[in-house]
Formats: sequence, structure tokens, C-alpha cells
Amino acid sequence: MRVKAAFAMILFACLLRATGGQAQANAKTSAKPKDKAKAADPAQTQAVSGASTDYVIGPDDSLHISVWKEQELTQTVPVRPDGKISMPLLGDVQAAGLTPTQLADSITEKLKKYMSDPRVTVVVTDMKSQRIYVLGEVLHTGPMPLLPDMTVLQALASAGFTQFANTKGIYILRTENGKQAKIPVPYKQLLKGEAISQNIMLRPGDTIVVP
Repeated sequence: MRVKAAFAMILFACLLRATGGQAQANAKTSAKPKDKAKAADPAQTQAVSGASTDYVIGPDDSLHISVWKEQELTQTVPVRPDGKISMPLLGDVQAAGLTPTQLADSITEKLKKYMSDPRVTVVVTDMKSQRIYVLGEVLHTGPMPLLPDMTVLQALASAGFTQFANTKGIYILRTENGKQAKIPVPYKQLLKGEAISQNIMLRPGDTIVVP
């Protein structure tokens, strides 16, 4: 009897050790993805998110330039009328005519003279260089920022109409090759989902007139 009891105790102890070892292995395996997530590079994440736009920078825009781990170089700067920005170490840098990604690449190359592996992110915080104008019987008259892929219907929705607006006579004034063209806007048809091809994508400098 004593031999049987001792054998049973030994067998029970072995089972406990095997179960405990398996639990520790499972815990280590489940912890690995978390460790990898913690090791992710925050600068790389910012670079990916900032590289998704094809917006072309112009004068009067505001840019936030971030250089990873370099607080003195991280700042928000305006684009001057000459199309350039000013940065510590680099002085004047051409910004107008470039996308945020292209400007980030340009600054990165210039900073390599002063530091190893610079990581730069450029974000447009205020788009003022590309504008359209809305005139006439609208609630918000004057210049309006031109957003990417903005259509005439979207611009009119932002401007709003007064009670005297003649929606049948809306048109766009556009300058092409030095000549000004008048483009009718069939507003009521667009609202009905008709004449979609005439929901024109706006260009910088377009003027929408609501008589």
C-alpha cells in the first residue's frame, strides 16, 4: 500500500511539472507580439501617415516640420511669398512646387551633412496657397481654400445661398491660356443626380458666380 501511495504521489508531481512548463511556454509565446508592438518605430509611423497626400505646397501655406528626436528643428513655419521656408542649420529651403513627401526628402538630404539618419515628416497645417473665389448671392463670399478634388457642388455647399440666389444662372469663370471662359453650372440637375459630368472639379483661381 505504501509503495502504491508513493508511486501515485510521484506521478502527480510529474503531471504538475508538465502542466506548469506548458503554461510558461504559452505565456512567453503570447507575450512576443506585444514586445514587437512596443518595438515599433514611432518616426516610421509618422512618415507613412504624412506621405499619403499629393498636395502641392505654395506660398502662404503653413507647414509643420518634424525631425525625429530633434526638438530644435521641429517647428511650424509659413511658406514665404518667394516659395521658401527658413530652418535652423539649413537657412532658406525651397518648398513651393513640392509635395510634403518631396519636401521631407529634400530636407532629409540636406540634414545628412549635420547628422546621421535624419527622419523628417512634413504636414500641411493650413492650405492658403490654392484658393477659389465665390461671389454673388452666397452666405460666405470671397476666397475659399481649394481642397483636393473639390467640385463646384462641394464649394457651393460650403458657401451657402442667400434667399435671393438665382440657382439657374450659376457659372464658373476660369482663365486658361490667358483667356477667360464662362462655364455654366446646372445646379438643380446636379442635386437630382443628373449631369454629373458637369459637376466640375475646381482649379486654383476659379471664380464661382451666383447671381
